[in-house]
Amino acid sequence: MNTTLPTQRNAKRAARLGALRTVSTTIKNNAMPLGGLAFLIALPFIIGLLDGQSFGGVLNNASGNSKFYQGLLIEVFILAIYALSYDLILGITGLLSFGHAMFFAVGAYLTGIMLKSFHWSLLPALGVVVVAGVVQALLVSIVLPRVKGITFALVTLGMATVFSIVITSHEMASYAGSEVGLQSIPKPTWFNPTQRLLFYFVALAATSLAYLFYRRFVNSPTGRVCIAIRENEGRARMLGYNTFYFKLAALIVASITAALAGALHALYQPIVSPHVASMSFTVSALLMILIGGVGTLSGAIVGAATYRLMDFFLNRFFGERSSFVLGVVYVALVLFVPYGIVGTWQQRSFQIKQGWERLLKLLTRGSKG
Repeated sequence: MNTTLPTQRNAKRAARLGALRTVSTTIKNNAMPLGGLAFLIALPFIIGLLDGQSFGGVLNNASGNSKFYQGLLIEVFILAIYALSYDLILGITGLLSFGHAMFFAVGAYLTGIMLKSFHWSLLPALGVVVVAGVVQALLVSIVLPRVKGITFALVTLGMATVFSIVITSHEMASYAGSEVGLQSIPKPTWFNPTQRLLFYFVALAATSLAYLFYRRFVNSPTGRVCIAIRENEGRARMLGYNTFYFKLAALIVASITAALAGALHALYQPIVSPHVASMSFTVSALLMILIGGVGTLSGAIVGAATYRLMDFFLNRFFGERSSFVLGVVYVALVLFVPYGIVGTWQQRSFQIKQGWERLLKLLTRGSKG
């Protein structure tokens, strides 16, 4: 009796069952990110329906709350990509940089200059942005073998300051707009902010792809060595790894990602302000990953959303007093959620009691002083 056919059928059935188990396990392990993605895809239509708009009205970019909140979330997505790039450098590799805003600003200004002054189309301009991302990472990497820690941070701050001086100089005014900023950037007809829903989904897709790529990078052997460098660079060297090349790889990936986020910023905003090249914009990235959780990747996205939405709603309800309220919220997060929102959630370490104790110690010291 020939048993080949039943054996082949059993093998195919086993293969199908194995594939189904793999898919099921993947969905189960990533239920929260997938649920969040599904929610964000449906959100414009949910807001539109709650606002009394039809499904077609949302698709046709009709004015209303849906279109407004799409714009706000586009800003969140751009900041999330930017924060992810900083989390790779600081949270994963352990490189403290005070000049990370330069990576973002190079992408933003270069995109605007290519489109406005040189009349390039979008795709070649993005290609130049990617090349520029590699070049600036190589420039920063020159000092990697010589300095580390706070010295490296100060060197990156110096480089970013030089770039900020260049784009605000009178000599560059015809290209970069000097202190006013780069304005009147021509947007491609097929991809511009007036097509708000399309821009929303492109920004959402870009954020999702950036997160998936970063997650893959961190879980790769290269990413594991980057984590080892963060924990103990000397020990990584003793194991035979040339840590310079791994730090360079992280810098190149982060620089390209931040530059592309800057390009999205230039395409969405009516003006590219010199603020995006300032140290305060780097501090914004640092705040985002501290809020979300340093080294968690998903924390960068959560932190960007928390940072931008808090800033918007506090400004809306408290006006000029919003900065004070924002400061109070940041202090509360540090005291009660010390590992960031995602980091604390992963460790199940909500330190409510310890947070109150730390707050009382601070108040006691302040009263004694």
